[in-house]
Amino acid sequence: MILKDMILVFFSMIVLIVCVLIGVAFLTLLERKVLGYIQIRKGPNKVGFIGILQPFADAVKLFTKEQTFPFLSNFSIYYFSPVMNLFISLFLWMMMPFISVFLNFNLSLLFFLSVSSLGVYTIMMAGWSSNSSYSLLGGLRSVAQTISYEVSLALILMSFIFLILNLNLMDFFFYQSYCWFIFLCLPLSYMWIISGLAETNRTPFDFAEGESELVSGFNVEYSSGSFAMIFLAEYASILFMSMISVMLFMGGDLNSFMFFLKLVFISFLWIWVRGTLPRFRYDKLMYLAWKSFLPCSLNYLLMFFGLKMFIFTLLL
Repeated sequence: MILKDMILVFFSMIVLIVCVLIGVAFLTLLERKVLGYIQIRKGPNKVGFIGILQPFADAVKLFTKEQTFPFLSNFSIYYFSPVMNLFISLFLWMMMPFISVFLNFNLSLLFFLSVSSLGVYTIMMAGWSSNSSYSLLGGLRSVAQTISYEVSLALILMSFIFLILNLNLMDFFFYQSYCWFIFLCLPLSYMWIISGLAETNRTPFDFAEGESELVSGFNVEYSSGSFAMIFLAEYASILFMSMISVMLFMGGDLNSFMFFLKLVFISFLWIWVRGTLPRFRYDKLMYLAWKSFLPCSLNYLLMFFGLKMFIFTLLL
């Protein structure tokens, strides 16, 4: 019986990963379409009906191109960094809560913090192992940015944890049956979205990929399949951050179709920001992380802690 359960869990994982990869493919199409309409043009519309097969054509093109690598690179680390990057991004999805058979475990938020922190190492190794000054500089900037925003991201998450006093993501669904947390913690929700943008290296915080000054950042030496894996990892992270945002403060009603509509809306927000905002200045990014978000999230954390202690003393 246990073996059958294990097979079922493994099959569920495979189905989830395939669905995430298909979702990533269509997210790239959505992004190119939305950016096209923002810039008053069509976007992809030749391959298939209204360009619907464009992501698959891009994937075939990228994975069939010749794999090039710098002659002086540390080949093993250079080669496996994108693979690990994609693996970590997809591994994060294992915490997605299902009421049915799956890894609906009690410490899912701790798992999120632990695994998302590992993504920094793959970026650092990809930038360093290319043996290029440009990619090393892009990697360092990306690592500094990710570490800075992970601190505020963890503190914001702790504030939400204080509200439910549990590390299981599924509990957010039960606690938001009558009132979404976005109405209770609007500033925290804004800060979470902005930190998520910085965490996924997206505009206006895409310093790792500032083409004008860094020649595409830590992935400058990557081409064909390796670049495609880094690309897939970034968009899988965007979808994941959208999912966890919906779970944390927009109801998290996994059983309804509205959950997926909300997820698409948050993903659309990521793209909308890219189409409208200019790139931030790097010192302002660090100022925002350490002097704005960190004190603000700490104050919220203390406030929720105080409220919980006050309620406990009243109950006692």
